[in-house]
Amino acid sequence: MTSRFGRTGLVGRGVDYLSFYLSAAWRLRRLVRPDDLVVAMTDPPLLSVLVRWALVGRRVTQVNWLQDLFPEVASALQLRLASGSFGRMLQRWRDVSLRAAALNVVIGERMAERVREAGVTPERVRVIHNWADDEAIRPLSPAANPLRHEWGLTDAFVLGYSGNLGRAHDVATVLEAAEVLHADPGVDGQRVVLLFIGSGHQLLELRAESVRRGLDTVQFRPYQPRERLSESLGVADVHWISLRPALEGLIVPSKFYGIAAAGRPVLFVGDHDGEIARLLRTHDCGTAVAERDGQAFAAAVRRLRDDPGLRQRQGDNARRLLEEGFKQRLALGAWGGIVRALSTGAQ
Repeated sequence: MTSRFGRTGLVGRGVDYLSFYLSAAWRLRRLVRPDDLVVAMTDPPLLSVLVRWALVGRRVTQVNWLQDLFPEVASALQLRLASGSFGRMLQRWRDVSLRAAALNVVIGERMAERVREAGVTPERVRVIHNWADDEAIRPLSPAANPLRHEWGLTDAFVLGYSGNLGRAHDVATVLEAAEVLHADPGVDGQRVVLLFIGSGHQLLELRAESVRRGLDTVQFRPYQPRERLSESLGVADVHWISLRPALEGLIVPSKFYGIAAAGRPVLFVGDHDGEIARLLRTHDCGTAVAERDGQAFAAAVRRLRDDPGLRQRQGDNARRLLEEGFKQRLALGAWGGIVRALSTGAQ
Protein backbone atom coordinates (compact mmCIF):
# COMPACT_ATOMS: atom_id res chain seq x y z
CA MET A 1 0.00 0.00 0.00
CA THR A 2 1.19 3.51 -0.78
CA SER A 3 -0.12 7.02 -0.15
CA ARG A 4 -1.87 8.81 -3.02
CA PHE A 5 -1.10 12.49 -2.80
CA GLY A 6 -0.27 12.54 -6.50
CA ARG A 7 1.87 15.05 -8.38
CA THR A 8 0.31 18.26 -7.06
CA GLY A 9 3.18 19.12 -4.69
CA LEU A 10 6.73 18.11 -3.86
CA VAL A 11 5.89 17.16 -0.27
CA GLY A 12 3.02 14.92 -1.34
CA ARG A 13 5.11 13.30 -4.05
CA GLY A 14 7.90 12.72 -1.53
CA VAL A 15 5.51 10.99 0.85
CA ASP A 16 4.16 8.86 -2.01
CA TYR A 17 7.66 7.75 -2.97
CA LEU A 18 8.67 7.01 0.62
CA SER A 19 5.55 4.94 1.28
CA PHE A 20 6.11 3.03 -1.96
CA TYR A 21 9.74 2.28 -1.13
CA LEU A 22 8.86 1.03 2.35
CA SER A 23 6.01 -1.18 1.16
CA ALA A 24 8.06 -2.48 -1.80
CA ALA A 25 10.99 -3.37 0.47
CA TRP A 26 8.70 -5.20 2.89
CA ARG A 27 6.99 -7.08 0.06
CA LEU A 28 10.30 -7.98 -1.60
CA ARG A 29 11.69 -9.43 1.64
CA ARG A 30 8.65 -11.68 1.86
CA LEU A 31 8.72 -12.79 -1.78
CA VAL A 32 12.34 -13.65 -2.53
CA ARG A 33 13.73 -17.13 -2.11
CA PRO A 34 17.36 -18.36 -2.21
CA ASP A 35 18.89 -18.23 -5.71
CA ASP A 36 16.15 -15.96 -7.09
CA LEU A 37 17.01 -13.42 -9.79
CA VAL A 38 15.70 -9.91 -9.03
CA VAL A 39 15.58 -7.27 -11.78
CA ALA A 40 15.44 -3.70 -10.47
CA MET A 41 14.25 -1.18 -13.06
CA THR A 42 14.86 2.55 -12.64
CA ASP A 43 11.23 3.55 -12.24
CA PRO A 44 10.80 4.94 -9.64
CA PRO A 45 14.29 6.41 -9.17
CA LEU A 46 16.96 4.66 -7.08
CA LEU A 47 15.10 1.37 -7.00
CA SER A 48 18.43 -0.43 -7.32
CA VAL A 49 19.43 1.06 -3.94
CA LEU A 50 16.23 -0.11 -2.28
CA VAL A 51 16.57 -3.63 -3.72
CA ARG A 52 20.16 -3.93 -2.53
CA TRP A 53 19.26 -2.85 1.01
CA ALA A 54 16.12 -5.00 1.11
CA LEU A 55 18.06 -8.10 0.07
CA VAL A 56 21.00 -7.77 2.45
CA GLY A 57 21.79 -11.25 3.80
CA ARG A 58 19.73 -13.00 1.10
CA ARG A 59 21.37 -15.32 -1.43
CA VAL A 60 19.88 -13.73 -4.53
CA THR A 61 21.20 -12.26 -7.79
CA GLN A 62 20.45 -8.63 -8.57
CA VAL A 63 20.31 -7.17 -12.09
CA ASN A 64 19.74 -3.44 -12.55
CA TRP A 65 17.85 -2.33 -15.67
CA LEU A 66 18.74 1.34 -16.14
CA GLN A 67 16.35 3.44 -18.23
CA ASP A 68 17.98 6.62 -16.91
CA LEU A 69 20.62 7.68 -14.41
CA PHE A 70 19.31 9.37 -11.29
CA PRO A 71 20.20 11.71 -9.57
CA GLU A 72 22.26 13.01 -12.52
CA VAL A 73 19.08 13.58 -14.57
CA ALA A 74 17.55 15.70 -11.83
CA SER A 75 20.80 17.61 -11.38
CA ALA A 76 21.08 18.29 -15.13
CA LEU A 77 17.52 19.66 -15.04
CA GLN A 78 18.58 21.90 -12.13
CA LEU A 79 16.21 20.40 -9.59
CA ARG A 80 17.36 21.48 -6.13
CA LEU A 81 16.62 18.09 -4.57
CA ALA A 82 19.50 16.49 -6.47
CA SER A 83 22.06 19.24 -5.99
CA GLY A 84 24.73 19.76 -3.35
CA SER A 85 25.73 17.27 -0.70
CA PHE A 86 22.39 15.45 -0.73
CA GLY A 87 22.66 14.77 -4.45
CA ARG A 88 26.23 13.53 -4.07
CA MET A 89 25.10 11.19 -1.27
CA LEU A 90 22.33 9.76 -3.47
CA GLN A 91 24.83 9.20 -6.27
CA ARG A 92 27.23 7.36 -3.95
CA TRP A 93 24.44 5.05 -2.79
CA ARG A 94 23.40 4.46 -6.41
CA ASP A 95 26.97 3.71 -7.48
CA VAL A 96 27.40 1.18 -4.68
CA SER A 97 24.21 -0.60 -5.79
CA LEU A 98 25.51 -0.75 -9.37
CA ARG A 99 28.91 -2.12 -8.40
CA ALA A 100 27.32 -4.75 -6.14
CA ALA A 101 24.91 -6.07 -8.81
CA ALA A 102 25.71 -9.12 -10.92
CA LEU A 103 24.86 -7.11 -14.05
CA ASN A 104 23.69 -3.65 -15.09
CA VAL A 105 21.67 -3.49 -18.30
CA VAL A 106 21.69 -0.06 -19.94
CA ILE A 107 19.84 1.21 -23.01
CA GLY A 108 22.65 2.98 -24.86
CA GLU A 109 26.38 3.12 -25.49
CA ARG A 110 26.74 6.58 -23.96
CA MET A 111 24.94 5.38 -20.84
CA ALA A 112 27.28 2.38 -20.65
CA GLU A 113 30.21 4.80 -20.67
CA ARG A 114 28.68 6.71 -17.75
CA VAL A 115 28.12 3.55 -15.72
CA ARG A 116 31.69 2.38 -16.26
CA GLU A 117 32.88 5.82 -15.14
CA ALA A 118 30.99 5.21 -11.88
CA GLY A 119 33.39 2.35 -11.12
CA VAL A 120 31.39 -0.58 -12.50
CA THR A 121 33.62 -3.13 -14.20
CA PRO A 122 33.00 -3.54 -17.96
CA GLU A 123 31.93 -7.18 -17.60
CA ARG A 124 29.06 -6.05 -15.37
CA VAL A 125 27.66 -3.65 -17.96
CA ARG A 126 25.53 -4.84 -20.90
CA VAL A 127 23.77 -2.76 -23.54
CA ILE A 128 20.28 -3.82 -24.60
CA HIS A 129 18.55 -1.03 -26.46
CA ASN A 130 14.87 -0.40 -26.00
CA TRP A 131 12.71 -1.71 -28.79
CA ALA A 132 9.46 -1.46 -30.69
CA ASP A 133 6.98 -4.15 -31.66
CA ASP A 134 7.76 -4.52 -35.35
CA GLU A 135 4.58 -6.55 -35.91
CA ALA A 136 2.20 -4.09 -34.23
CA ILE A 137 3.78 -1.03 -35.87
CA ARG A 138 4.10 -1.23 -39.64
CA PRO A 139 4.93 1.43 -42.24
CA LEU A 140 1.77 3.00 -43.61
CA SER A 141 1.74 5.41 -46.53
CA PRO A 142 0.25 8.84 -45.77
CA ALA A 143 -2.35 8.44 -48.52
CA ALA A 144 -3.62 5.20 -46.93
CA ASN A 145 -3.70 6.55 -43.37
CA PRO A 146 -7.26 7.13 -42.06
CA LEU A 147 -6.06 9.65 -39.46
CA ARG A 148 -4.70 11.95 -42.16
CA HIS A 149 -8.21 12.16 -43.57
CA GLU A 150 -9.95 12.44 -40.18
CA TRP A 151 -7.69 15.30 -39.12
CA GLY A 152 -7.77 17.16 -42.45
CA LEU A 153 -4.08 16.68 -43.22
CA THR A 154 -4.27 15.14 -46.68
CA ASP A 155 -2.76 18.22 -48.38
CA ALA A 156 -0.15 19.05 -45.73
CA PHE A 157 3.44 18.04 -45.11
CA VAL A 158 3.32 16.85 -41.50
CA LEU A 159 6.19 17.14 -39.03
CA GLY A 160 5.14 15.00 -36.08
CA TYR A 161 5.97 14.61 -32.41
CA SER A 162 4.50 11.71 -30.46
CA GLY A 163 4.75 11.09 -26.74
CA ASN A 164 5.59 13.02 -23.61
CA LEU A 165 6.99 16.53 -24.11
CA GLY A 166 8.83 16.88 -20.80
CA ARG A 167 11.61 18.95 -19.27
CA ALA A 168 14.27 16.89 -21.06
CA HIS A 169 13.17 18.19 -24.46
CA ASP A 170 13.86 21.44 -26.27
CA VAL A 171 10.90 23.36 -27.72
CA ALA A 172 12.55 26.72 -28.48
CA THR A 173 14.20 25.34 -31.62
CA VAL A 174 11.00 23.97 -33.09
CA LEU A 175 9.10 27.18 -32.27
CA GLU A 176 11.68 29.23 -34.15
CA ALA A 177 11.47 26.79 -37.07
CA ALA A 178 7.66 26.92 -36.96
CA GLU A 179 7.76 30.69 -37.47
CA VAL A 180 10.10 30.31 -40.43
CA LEU A 181 7.98 27.56 -41.98
CA HIS A 182 4.72 29.38 -41.28
CA ALA A 183 5.65 31.99 -43.86
CA ASP A 184 6.73 29.36 -46.41
CA PRO A 185 3.95 28.52 -48.90
CA GLY A 186 5.80 25.36 -49.93
CA VAL A 187 5.76 23.56 -53.23
CA ASP A 188 2.32 23.84 -54.87
CA GLY A 189 1.01 25.45 -51.70
CA GLN A 190 1.81 22.44 -49.48
CA ARG A 191 2.28 23.96 -46.03
CA VAL A 192 4.18 22.35 -43.18
CA VAL A 193 1.97 21.38 -40.23
CA LEU A 194 3.59 20.65 -36.89
CA LEU A 195 1.52 17.97 -35.20
CA PHE A 196 1.92 17.05 -31.52
CA ILE A 197 0.27 13.86 -30.30
CA GLY A 198 0.58 13.32 -26.55
CA SER A 199 1.04 15.35 -23.39
CA GLY A 200 3.77 16.58 -21.08
CA HIS A 201 5.13 19.33 -18.87
CA GLN A 202 5.88 21.68 -21.78
CA LEU A 203 2.81 21.06 -23.90
CA LEU A 204 0.61 23.77 -22.36
CA GLU A 205 3.43 26.29 -22.69
CA LEU A 206 3.98 25.30 -26.31
CA ARG A 207 0.27 25.60 -27.08
CA ALA A 208 0.06 29.06 -25.49
CA GLU A 209 3.19 30.27 -27.27
CA SER A 210 1.92 28.99 -30.61
CA VAL A 211 -1.30 30.96 -30.15
CA ARG A 212 0.61 34.08 -29.06
CA ARG A 213 2.74 33.92 -32.21
CA GLY A 214 -0.23 33.21 -34.46
CA LEU A 215 1.10 29.82 -35.59
CA ASP A 216 -2.09 28.18 -36.81
CA THR A 217 -0.02 25.45 -38.47
CA VAL A 218 0.85 24.01 -35.04
CA GLN A 219 -1.78 21.42 -34.06
CA PHE A 220 -2.32 19.25 -31.00
CA ARG A 221 -4.01 15.88 -30.53
CA PRO A 222 -4.33 13.58 -27.51
CA TYR A 223 -2.76 10.14 -27.24
CA GLN A 224 -4.45 7.70 -29.58
CA PRO A 225 -5.64 4.18 -28.66
CA ARG A 226 -2.90 1.57 -28.77
CA GLU A 227 -4.59 -0.29 -31.60
CA ARG A 228 -4.13 2.83 -33.76
CA LEU A 229 -0.41 3.16 -33.03
CA SER A 230 0.66 2.47 -36.62
CA GLU A 231 -1.75 5.14 -37.80
CA SER A 232 -0.75 7.77 -35.23
CA LEU A 233 2.97 7.24 -35.88
CA GLY A 234 2.31 7.11 -39.62
CA VAL A 235 0.40 10.41 -39.74
CA ALA A 236 3.65 12.35 -39.94
CA ASP A 237 5.83 12.44 -43.02
CA VAL A 238 8.81 13.13 -40.75
CA HIS A 239 9.19 12.98 -36.96
CA TRP A 240 10.99 15.29 -34.59
CA ILE A 241 12.57 14.25 -31.27
CA SER A 242 15.02 16.03 -28.98
CA LEU A 243 17.19 15.65 -25.91
CA ARG A 244 19.04 18.39 -24.08
CA PRO A 245 22.81 17.86 -24.51
CA ALA A 246 23.35 17.84 -20.73
CA LEU A 247 21.23 14.67 -20.58
CA GLU A 248 23.20 12.62 -23.11
CA GLY A 249 24.24 9.34 -21.54
CA LEU A 250 21.58 9.76 -18.85
CA ILE A 251 18.48 9.22 -21.03
CA VAL A 252 17.83 7.74 -24.47
CA PRO A 253 14.60 8.93 -26.20
CA SER A 254 12.76 5.64 -26.58
CA LYS A 255 10.23 7.15 -28.99
CA PHE A 256 12.88 6.74 -31.69
CA TYR A 257 12.21 3.01 -31.96
CA GLY A 258 8.49 3.40 -32.67
CA ILE A 259 9.25 6.02 -35.31
CA ALA A 260 11.75 3.67 -36.93
CA ALA A 261 9.17 0.88 -36.90
CA ALA A 262 6.77 3.21 -38.71
CA GLY A 263 9.42 3.80 -41.38
CA ARG A 264 9.78 7.55 -40.97
CA PRO A 265 12.89 9.78 -41.05
CA VAL A 266 13.87 11.55 -37.83
CA LEU A 267 14.99 15.12 -37.15
CA PHE A 268 16.90 15.14 -33.88
CA VAL A 269 17.55 18.31 -31.89
CA GLY A 270 20.48 17.92 -29.53
CA ASP A 271 24.08 16.78 -29.26
CA HIS A 272 25.58 15.89 -32.66
CA ASP A 273 27.58 13.15 -30.91
CA GLY A 274 24.59 11.85 -28.95
CA GLU A 275 23.13 8.35 -29.02
CA ILE A 276 20.33 9.14 -31.49
CA ALA A 277 22.50 11.44 -33.63
CA ARG A 278 25.04 8.66 -34.05
CA LEU A 279 22.35 6.23 -35.22
CA LEU A 280 20.90 8.73 -37.70
CA ARG A 281 24.32 9.48 -39.14
CA THR A 282 25.55 5.87 -39.29
CA HIS A 283 22.38 4.46 -40.83
CA ASP A 284 21.26 7.47 -42.91
CA CYS A 285 17.79 7.64 -41.40
CA GLY A 286 17.61 11.30 -40.39
CA THR A 287 19.40 14.51 -39.49
CA ALA A 288 20.75 16.00 -36.25
CA VAL A 289 20.39 19.74 -35.58
CA ALA A 290 21.91 21.72 -32.72
CA GLU A 291 19.71 23.25 -30.03
CA ARG A 292 18.55 26.82 -30.69
CA ASP A 293 19.27 26.55 -34.42
CA GLY A 294 15.75 26.93 -35.72
CA GLN A 295 16.95 28.02 -39.15
CA ALA A 296 18.85 24.74 -39.63
CA PHE A 297 15.84 22.81 -38.37
CA ALA A 298 13.53 24.57 -40.86
CA ALA A 299 16.04 23.91 -43.66
CA ALA A 300 16.11 20.19 -42.79
CA VAL A 301 12.30 20.07 -42.87
CA ARG A 302 12.22 21.79 -46.26
CA ARG A 303 14.85 19.41 -47.66
CA LEU A 304 12.77 16.37 -46.71
CA ARG A 305 9.53 17.96 -47.89
CA ASP A 306 10.95 18.83 -51.29
CA ASP A 307 12.79 15.55 -51.88
CA PRO A 308 10.41 12.55 -51.74
CA GLY A 309 13.23 10.20 -52.74
CA LEU A 310 15.34 11.25 -49.75
CA ARG A 311 12.32 10.90 -47.47
CA GLN A 312 11.59 7.39 -48.75
CA ARG A 313 15.22 6.26 -48.51
CA GLN A 314 15.67 7.48 -44.95
CA GLY A 315 12.32 6.03 -43.90
CA ASP A 316 13.24 2.65 -45.39
CA ASN A 317 16.63 2.82 -43.67
CA ALA A 318 14.93 3.53 -40.33
CA ARG A 319 12.69 0.51 -40.68
CA ARG A 320 15.63 -1.67 -41.72
CA LEU A 321 17.59 -0.51 -38.67
CA LEU A 322 14.65 -1.44 -36.45
CA GLU A 323 14.36 -4.91 -37.97
CA GLU A 324 18.07 -5.63 -37.76
CA GLY A 325 18.79 -4.23 -34.31
CA PHE A 326 15.84 -3.01 -32.28
CA LYS A 327 12.84 -5.24 -32.78
CA GLN A 328 11.10 -6.85 -29.84
CA ARG A 329 12.20 -10.42 -30.51
CA LEU A 330 15.88 -9.48 -30.51
CA ALA A 331 15.67 -7.61 -27.21
CA LEU A 332 13.71 -10.38 -25.50
CA GLY A 333 16.22 -12.91 -26.81
CA ALA A 334 19.06 -10.89 -25.29
CA TRP A 335 17.25 -10.79 -21.96
CA GLY A 336 16.65 -14.53 -22.16
CA GLY A 337 20.39 -15.05 -22.66
CA ILE A 338 21.13 -12.99 -19.54
CA VAL A 339 18.71 -15.00 -17.42
CA ARG A 340 20.13 -18.31 -18.65
CA ALA A 341 23.73 -17.18 -18.14
CA LEU A 342 23.13 -15.94 -14.59
CA SER A 343 21.11 -19.03 -13.74
CA THR A 344 24.04 -21.23 -14.70
CA GLY A 345 26.62 -18.97 -13.08
CA ALA A 346 28.25 -17.82 -16.34
CA GLN A 347 27.77 -14.31 -17.72
